[in-house]
Amino acid sequence: MALLEVQDLSIYFGGVKAVQNVSFSIDAGIVYAVIGPNGAGKTTLFNLITGIYTPTSGSIILDNQSIAGKSPDGLAQLGLARTFQNLQICMNMSAIENVMVGAHLRLDRNLFKAALRWPSIKTRDRDLLAESAELMRFVGLDAYVNSRADAMSYGALKRLEIARALAMKPRLLFLDEPAAGLNSKETIEVDALIRKVADTGVTVVLVEHDMKMVMNLSDRILVLDYGKKIAEGTGPEVRRNPDVIAAYLGAHV
Repeated sequence: MALLEVQDLSIYFGGVKAVQNVSFSIDAGIVYAVIGPNGAGKTTLFNLITGIYTPTSGSIILDNQSIAGKSPDGLAQLGLARTFQNLQICMNMSAIENVMVGAHLRLDRNLFKAALRWPSIKTRDRDLLAESAELMRFVGLDAYVNSRADAMSYGALKRLEIARALAMKPRLLFLDEPAAGLNSKETIEVDALIRKVADTGVTVVLVEHDMKMVMNLSDRILVLDYGKKIAEGTGPEVRRNPDVIAAYLGAHV
């Protein structure tokens, strides 16, 4: 059964049709990739689904509930998490504090209790610290549990963002170019991590230019070109599609 259904989704910026009548569905528990050349509308599509943009037309249904136009924080409460192309790390905080930030919507935010340091608040903070440390271990950052974020490598920071997103306990995780800027070793590590996340039951949707990673990871692939859907299917189906080859992949893939 589909966890996310998108129907005839469009957004126009003045005369620019950034996304045009795009439809697809994503089943729970799979890895779903969105690919296409630069300017194809991939990140715009993510922005529409994750509440940054409001669609000009079309529908977005998450688990039978319409979410088109909902705010990002409202979507987070429904179990939708996201990372971005550019790092969104708080460099003046520790690594583990960055992960803890991801859990803020699940916490008791009563100012009175916090000011008086009620026992329940102390217990919550202790549990959250342990949970965040475990998430860092899960993403392969054991060595950075006691580190500042500004002492970490770029590749480690990419995984830290995934840990922070997982702290929300999402059902649906959007990853915007998780391998961008990584070397081959770091790319392999992120590839393995995404599969590990999916194996826990989290549905993963990614935009990625590394075609080896996309073909290795993805259960289904959506291909965009100039804001339009030109293909959808499994890796082998997409590789053979002449429209995809012409628009993006090239005969060498």
